[in-house]
Amino acid sequence: MSQTPACRACGAPLTLTLVDLGLSPLANSYIPIKADASGEKCYPLHARVCTDCWLVQVDDVVPADEIFHGDYAYFSSFSDSWLQHMRRYATKMMDELHLGPRSLVVEIASNDGYLLQYFKGVGIPVLGVEPSGNTAAAAEAKGIPTLVEFWTEALARRLKAEGRKPDLICSANVLAHVPDINDFVRGIATLLQDDAIYTVEFPHLLNLIRGVQFDTIYHEHYSYLSLLAVEKIFARAGLRVFEVEELPTHGGSLRVWACLKGASHAERPGVARVRADEAEARLDRPEGYLGFADRVQEVRDGLVDFLTSAHHGRKTVAAYGAAAKGNTLLNYCGVTEEMIAYCVDRNPAKQGTLLPGSHVPVFDVDELDRRPPDFVLILPWNLKTEIVRQLADMRKRGVRFVTAVPQVSLST
Repeated sequence: MSQTPACRACGAPLTLTLVDLGLSPLANSYIPIKADASGEKCYPLHARVCTDCWLVQVDDVVPADEIFHGDYAYFSSFSDSWLQHMRRYATKMMDELHLGPRSLVVEIASNDGYLLQYFKGVGIPVLGVEPSGNTAAAAEAKGIPTLVEFWTEALARRLKAEGRKPDLICSANVLAHVPDINDFVRGIATLLQDDAIYTVEFPHLLNLIRGVQFDTIYHEHYSYLSLLAVEKIFARAGLRVFEVEELPTHGGSLRVWACLKGASHAERPGVARVRADEAEARLDRPEGYLGFADRVQEVRDGLVDFLTSAHHGRKTVAAYGAAAKGNTLLNYCGVTEEMIAYCVDRNPAKQGTLLPGSHVPVFDVDELDRRPPDFVLILPWNLKTEIVRQLADMRKRGVRFVTAVPQVSLST
């Protein structure tokens, strides 16, 4: 870009680069396997750091409605470990907030009802807000009322005028997905009343940097979040963070608990602990972000060397998990269908497609039995344990499992 972009949160000029990943297609823009892929669109994928409010973000080059359109390929319910995680969360919040049949839980980006089903199952009223029509339809099929809309301050005002008074507003892995993060958070503050709380989960920027998790950078992730940046954004909207949990999900996430500034919730020790960790990592100064791009290049070199060696040795590599993060990895590394024979995924919406950019074909998991590979490259590395357990029979047959982040690692 010829002009220095401005921070989407505070408007300051973005002069510090975290990493420039070049041109890349949309990470979830899967191509029908028989379609002509020659007209595939690619966009700059450049992550920058705001040195005023410390929000890390990609350049705003793709309108949200091009990403989260009617048919969205990601369905949360296809990960068993994620469902278990959300079941535990629901139980925790029921106990913490004493939720019951007179309560209301609102989830933003409720996808296919993967979370709200656990509240609904015990008689707690729920409402989902989900902009993607196909995932919302899956939620409705489970009996979960869902508004097919983007979350905005205007929507929050409308819900409040209708008399909606949630005890809990929650979202998981959506705060990073919104281009106008200030409007989104103002919407939370608008609908929260009294001592009601908002919890939000997101991959922690600190772990992204430490673990070289650059593959979690893609266009629909507009922002990459630290507690430092989130507290600044929340404070502008009249929200106060009073608890932070550190979670193992998605390579290391935070669950932030927030309330209105005047609410009665006392600050808990988790907040100070994460603040201290981020300060030690120097996330409040440029030095905390320097050198990341060089480490990303080392990951690329390691994966390309492995795939080239396997190809020359006439070894077959298949990929598991048509994950968005995998598409960032493959496209940045210049991987093609000549280097990876095929990919498998449990999600029927992704089967019978080509991965964006690399054009590796995607099949159901049974393809691993039909065409046994020598190596399985696990693209959603955060689910490695779950995936290796699912493929225990292949492991017994000598298939080796590979992950590329933070460096190429082979296991038997």
